[in-house]
Amino acid sequence: MTPENPALDMFIETASYQVKKKGESAPGDVFLSQKSRSGARIVSVLSDGLGSGVKANVLASLTATMLSKFVLMDIPPGRAAEIMIDSLPVCRERGLAYATFTLVDARHDMSARIIEYENPPLFILRNGELLTLEKERVPIERKKKNTGPQNETLFLSNLSALPGDRIIFFSDGVTQAGMGGDAHPAGWGIGNARNRVITAVRSNPSISAMALAQALVQSAEYADRKGPKDDISCAVVYFRKPRDLLVLTGPPFRPESDREFVRFFSEFPGRKIISGGTTGQIIARGLGRTITGDTTAYSGDQPPAAKMEGADLVCEGILTLGTVAEELSAGSAAQSGAPSPSARIRELLLDSDRITFLVGTKINEAHQDPSMPVELEIRRNVVKRIAELLEETYMKAVVIRYI
Repeated sequence: MTPENPALDMFIETASYQVKKKGESAPGDVFLSQKSRSGARIVSVLSDGLGSGVKANVLASLTATMLSKFVLMDIPPGRAAEIMIDSLPVCRERGLAYATFTLVDARHDMSARIIEYENPPLFILRNGELLTLEKERVPIERKKKNTGPQNETLFLSNLSALPGDRIIFFSDGVTQAGMGGDAHPAGWGIGNARNRVITAVRSNPSISAMALAQALVQSAEYADRKGPKDDISCAVVYFRKPRDLLVLTGPPFRPESDREFVRFFSEFPGRKIISGGTTGQIIARGLGRTITGDTTAYSGDQPPAAKMEGADLVCEGILTLGTVAEELSAGSAAQSGAPSPSARIRELLLDSDRITFLVGTKINEAHQDPSMPVELEIRRNVVKRIAELLEETYMKAVVIRYI
């Protein structure tokens, strides 16, 4: 996601965290985040389906998907929301819409348009302080007035963001956590939610969107001592400087290109991964450094990682990258204890925003052996697969350069 105005050099990080209602197989809250074709906008929706479980999940998924598509089609936000609301069925017994939602249309020109419908009011944090937005109140006119709730309202607002601004939005599972208990008989409440996110950001000003969402959800979950009585979800949109990562893998096609290979590594401003034994030798030789193995830091069936000054990780090449592709595709969770090399690569990839692969195109004869497993793809195909997963599933900006 490259900024339209390079001078801003800003990145929009989006993430969510949720826990299901105790005893349910599927969450009733759904978070969806989509980029525009140009990459200049990210539309994020958190929808809360009425009730819980599979039925709530279907309605929330439908709401989030349709609404984000309407907004990306440049239908005015208020109109898009009205169409969506008019399409939703209504619970006759309770007089409630079957799904509520909050939508944030964030843009790389540092603006954001926001729609809120029946979810708790969102927070905007700037420099660790709560920012108050002026909101336009828009009454909803349903076509079938006799079937809908009375006095329904949309709230529309606009934000001119500054670097470091965060938009935090969540389902009512957060504010209603602990309801009926001794500690929070009326629910955990908006005040506790507000204090939790302010404390988290003040204690760690660079806290990631995922970590902040997780902090709020887990604090609310703690209020439900015997397990969540509802789905508890939080999403965060974070405007900040991008985090860059370089992955070097494979030796250059021509030996005379080694110097350029080393220079690119040396001058890269972000974190760096060296994947491949020969690749590491080229970099170490060119910089006059030493690679030291560390077989005690990792366990499992992967070749162990090594260390070199100036690199965040040095590891084996094609086997490890192939495992990374599989783990990204499967959405593997973080490991406990010391991570394997592939898990550490995945962690660095997902914690970065702009990822550059510098891929040497010299063929490693060892990987052309017909007795090797069929799934052992050549390096370039593995990198392409990882890049596609990062762009399409994790919304990272990826560049592949060959040398």
